[in-house]
Amino acid sequence: MHLLLPHASALSEASTHTLRDLSLPNLSRLLTVLQADTPDRGDEYTLSLPHERALAQAHGWQGGDGRWPWAALHAKTDRIDTGTQPCGLLTPVHWHVGREHITLADPAALDLSADESRALFDAVQPLFNDDLGALTWAAPLRWYLTHEHLADLPCASIDRVIGRNVDLWLRSDPQASTAQLAHLRWMRRLQNEVQMLLHQHPVNDAREARGALPVNSFWLSGCGRAQAATATVTLDERLRAPLLAEDWAGWAEAWRTLDATVLGLLVSRADRSEPVSITLCGERGCQRYDGVPRSLWRRLGDRFKAVEPHAVLSAL
Repeated sequence: MHLLLPHASALSEASTHTLRDLSLPNLSRLLTVLQADTPDRGDEYTLSLPHERALAQAHGWQGGDGRWPWAALHAKTDRIDTGTQPCGLLTPVHWHVGREHITLADPAALDLSADESRALFDAVQPLFNDDLGALTWAAPLRWYLTHEHLADLPCASIDRVIGRNVDLWLRSDPQASTAQLAHLRWMRRLQNEVQMLLHQHPVNDAREARGALPVNSFWLSGCGRAQAATATVTLDERLRAPLLAEDWAGWAEAWRTLDATVLGLLVSRADRSEPVSITLCGERGCQRYDGVPRSLWRRLGDRFKAVEPHAVLSAL
């Protein structure tokens, strides 16, 4: 069993204190008995999150930072046929305009109904439909755009941007190709047109009247042509929601539950010398640990060793 844990740490003082106060005996045990692989090093400004890089590598995908075809994979789950066309995920969002910058609110906080989403989708759909592609509705927060311009378009994961300054993630890569820059300008134009179209839309007027956030933009992510998903990895995302909400008490509770259940199962398997792997992912990088054959003396010695999880997690 290979367990992949996104959002296992964060770059904040609050998260560091939370990790130091957490007792995670099963994770400590796993870090003691498993062998660390070569770490994945990056920074917190990459377009793709570390767990996305790890999962893309496990799938054997071709691509690069911000260019892994997650949208096509999710579209398949939503039973939407993208064929051979490149696909991107359009998430309806709220951009909060502050004094110094614009931040993106968590789309889940919109509590957008299917009827509201459909009405907004119907309003903007003509902007995207042309000879090269079309926009398809799948769920309130999942609209899929198939378009040839998305074949090699780098986009930041929305989890990178939630609660943060969107300008950090809208800048062009200095090494982007001429075609990529042209397609980015095309997408920015569409973003501006959508913002104008949604301004004072009846759905948003009604939402604001009842104190709900209006939908005033979209976020594009996961662009590319579909590739085979071959990884046999268990992805556990229970740490995601509380971390993005900066709910550190909820995040700590999710960690304790994870340690008592799934990680306890991995410890039992490791003790029986069954194949076990775990990849811990933070904001900058990830670290994989694999089970290796251990002699009787090594197993006895491991009982008296302990690795502190917070030191490992804070480095990610």
